[in-house]
Amino acid sequence: MDNGRLYNVIMAPIVSEKSTMLGEKHNQIAFRVRPDATRQEVKAAVELLFKVQVDGVQILNQKGKQKRFGRFEGKRSNVRKAYVSLKAGQEINFAEMK
Repeated sequence: MDNGRLYNVIMAPIVSEKSTMLGEKHNQIAFRVRPDATRQEVKAAVELLFKVQVDGVQILNQKGKQKRFGRFEGKRSNVRKAYVSLKAGQEINFAEMK
């Protein structure tokens, strides 16, 4: 796989109550990824960027919701998420990242 592509696969970590609970309970980290990212690309990108060993990757597509703003209708964008399971003893601490 191309390293340039791997650096662009992961868009941002998802920091929420649900993702924090997953991290504590199941040693999983949630990321927003590109719409065309595959499991193998996400695994390789996390191992390259964070120097950890990945146990598994689960990917989901979240459809954007239809919203109304007064009399105007709009749509939120679709989001592709990846839940990355780390091997035992591995962790990613975003507070210490530069």
